[in-house]
Amino acid sequence: MCLRRSGGEFVVGGFADEVDAEGDDGDAEAGSGVAELVRKHGVLPPLVSPPEELSLRKAASVNSRISCSANGGLSESSETVKEKSVSVVLLAGGKGKRMGASMPKQYLPLLGQPIALYSFYTFSLMPEVKEIIVVCDPSYEDIFEDTRGKIQVDLKFALPGKERQDSVYSGLQAVDLKSELVCIHDSARPLVSSEDVKKVMKDGLSVGAAVLGVPAKATIKEANSESFVVKTLDRKTLWEMQTPQVIKPELLKKGFELVNRGGLEVTDDVSIVEHLKHPVYITEGSYTNIKVTTPDDLLLAERILNTASAVAA
Repeated sequence: MCLRRSGGEFVVGGFADEVDAEGDDGDAEAGSGVAELVRKHGVLPPLVSPPEELSLRKAASVNSRISCSANGGLSESSETVKEKSVSVVLLAGGKGKRMGASMPKQYLPLLGQPIALYSFYTFSLMPEVKEIIVVCDPSYEDIFEDTRGKIQVDLKFALPGKERQDSVYSGLQAVDLKSELVCIHDSARPLVSSEDVKKVMKDGLSVGAAVLGVPAKATIKEANSESFVVKTLDRKTLWEMQTPQVIKPELLKKGFELVNRGGLEVTDDVSIVEHLKHPVYITEGSYTNIKVTTPDDLLLAERILNTASAVAA
């Protein structure tokens, strides 16, 4: 049962108003993963200061979080994700046509660094991660190869497929057989925080499959083929899915067997598990974990990083 507590807006130096204009108001946390890679690797240019912690401060007087359990969520359970027990499949093979750029969106520079390297470094700094399998076109492998001297995890590559599920399947073939969890992430989401990743990993270990998500803020209407409204959906039950999506490898393999056998198409990774009728838990994430798909998204990501740096300074 989901309970919404009363609240207001998060306001950090006018940032809430800016984000609201882009449709991403709410939980304004820029992500501790960004801070970690700044401190340890200095991967951001001087424009972004290396603060002790890159996170936007929430106004103390407001609270608009959602709890999907009477006890505050599965992440408070006693199960612990072991060190070096997680394989990350980083999807970096998309074409990014909506961006209208000369290269795939995940390789465009964000404050001087390729978008794909932000989450890559965040995962590489986490003790739970054993390996990162980058699913990408071979012509872009050197972007990740150049990081080998900076990371303490194994780096592998896999070829992308025609559809997303084909790329995930390709990455799954390279996963270490001893891994307890597979963590699938879209490299076009550069601002995911290590805190949120830890939460969804823990929930994935408890349930078998978990996905980061945020409560829907817009009113969603179902329409017919002629664009006439059929009905208005109850927003309190709707969640916008993000990544990472964390699944136990044996469960993901069984799901792929079913999907491939039936010739089914899925739009996200946990949908594969849903076909097995296995429960999937939604771990509440952050609204700043945006997917960069358009030039406006790129500008928003820059503002989030710059605002986070200014607030933490």
